[in-house]
Amino acid sequence: MTAASSLPLFYQRPRPLRADSDKGMSLSSVPNFGFAAGANILPMIAAEMAVACRYYPILFTSTPNPQLVALVGLRPNENLFVEADGSWASGFYIPAYVRRYPFIFMESQDKSQLTLCIDEASSSFIKGRKNPVFDKDGGLTEVTKTAVAFCRDYQTHHQSTTDFVEALVAADLLVDHRADVTMADGQKMGLTGFKIIDEARYNALPDAEFLRWRSLGWLNGVTCHFVSTGNWQTLVDRTSSRMKSA
Repeated sequence: MTAASSLPLFYQRPRPLRADSDKGMSLSSVPNFGFAAGANILPMIAAEMAVACRYYPILFTSTPNPQLVALVGLRPNENLFVEADGSWASGFYIPAYVRRYPFIFMESQDKSQLTLCIDEASSSFIKGRKNPVFDKDGGLTEVTKTAVAFCRDYQTHHQSTTDFVEALVAADLLVDHRADVTMADGQKMGLTGFKIIDEARYNALPDAEFLRWRSLGWLNGVTCHFVSTGNWQTLVDRTSSRMKSA
């Protein structure tokens, strides 16, 4: 699996929205997820694991500070769920991180203030008044109000997700793992660079710790992680299909 740059994944030129200069800008009304086509892992928040675990393997990065991610491709730089026309594969859940783009909250240096920003490099941020980000008086439109609410909610869940993953690390439950898969044509592939929850270590949690995790809602996240491992075959099938059509 691959690591991100210093900027958040997908964001190239994020900057604050400005009423004075952005009154003539709109958000494209037709979603295009082409920006995510080259990412085989996507950041996740714990709150969406109950839904996402039905579609993607949910894993943890092998980085000094592990991150919760959904695996959406077996090969580097390939998202199996972004179609050629930029649509998301029909019937599959779209992760919140993807739905939030091109908006994002940026924290002030002292972390006391959040500012709504947009990636001005996004092809969805366009000139026009069809779906404006500000009204003619410089006030927030429903598009921008919705973005603010979504980003605020995401920020809250991001922190709770960090707490969950840090608890897994502190309890020494995350272990390096390797996945070996076989394509329809017999070709074998190996995937490394990720961690999973060790089931035996999890089952050995002290009773008091187990009950604390239950009170915090973390047991559900662990269960969803285990359930999600049943989705590897989906990735194998979609990879095989793409290899055939290449």
